[in-house]
Amino acid sequence: MNTLPRPVDHELVRAAAQVAATRCRGDNHTMAAAGRARDGRIITAVNAYHFTGGPCAELVLIGTAAAQGAYELETIVAVGDRDRGVVPPCGRCRQVLLDYYPATHVIVGSGDRLGTVSIGELLPESYVWADHQLDGE
Repeated sequence: MNTLPRPVDHELVRAAAQVAATRCRGDNHTMAAAGRARDGRIITAVNAYHFTGGPCAELVLIGTAAAQGAYELETIVAVGDRDRGVVPPCGRCRQVLLDYYPATHVIVGSGDRLGTVSIGELLPESYVWADHQLDGE
């Protein structure tokens, strides 16, 4: 993370941390995510852990945002329960975020070293699903 193209959205980090602290209980929900929609709303979600590969908080956030009519997320962050702080998205989430929101930014890092990077910086030289879809199918 050499450059920080955008300032850190501390309100977003606080929102995810609050959800992680109050809604993540036990082994089923261990991560919270928060995203800022283009209209300024903050949308939150938690993961649904399951041994079969239940969805990460970032993926639940995508569905939650759509259910609330927010189809463009400008910035997202994930925070772990038990005061684990900001957690970067896994590889699957990076790919899905790139496909859904190629212009989104992600808050990464820890403590006073938080930074905001584009999803493309987290997944360089990536496969872009939309680029490989056939017209009319």
